Amino acid sequence: MTARSSTSSRIPSSSQGRLLLCSHGEKPVLRISGTKENPGRRFWGCVYFEVQEGCNFFRWVDPDTEVEYSEIARLRKKLSMMKSRTKVAEWKLKFVAVLGFFGWVGFVCLLLQSWSKATQQCLIPLNLV
Repeated sequence: MTARSSTSSRIPSSSQGRLLLCSHGEKPVLRISGTKENPGRRFWGCVYFEVQEGCNFFRWVDPDTEVEYSEIARLRKKLSMMKSRTKVAEWKLKFVAVLGFFGWVGFVCLLLQSWSKATQQCLIPLNLV
């Protein structure tokens, strides 16, 4: 038995302007395939899939004719904007990290240099012999 997995959403069903109906007389829902053969591929399926018997309505969504819904378009634009902002923030963080690293290295160098000078001035010759 092949395991089938899908998710569904209530997007109006249309295929180039014609109304799709399953054998129940219902509008099909848009689902996403979760099978190994077609992972992530979108299809129209009966609203009663795996609930009632007798309807095997199925049709792949043709990506060339798929209508771009305003909500999907808005979310894609928002995602793109968020990705670009994330890249800018990552570069700023890297820049600050490099500056911080070199600041600490400079601080340690100055500290060692001042410690070296201080130990040379405070040398007391010990004549133990």
